[in-house]
Amino acid sequence: MAMSIDADECTACGACECECPSKAIRLKGAAYLIDPNKCTECAGVAAAPQCDEVCPSGAISRAA
Repeated sequence: MAMSIDADECTACGACECECPSKAIRLKGAAYLIDPNKCTECAGVAAAPQCDEVCPSGAISRAA
């Protein structure tokens, strides 16, 4: 499973992109996007997905 960003809630601050160890996050238009093929949910790196931990707007969650 991968993380997902709600484009309506994303403020495009860039905090998530800086924290992603797998470089799965990039800016697309006015919001960031997580590539589900690259996202590892920080497995082996951190106890929880770091993008979700640093997102100030709460726009990141586990993809359905």
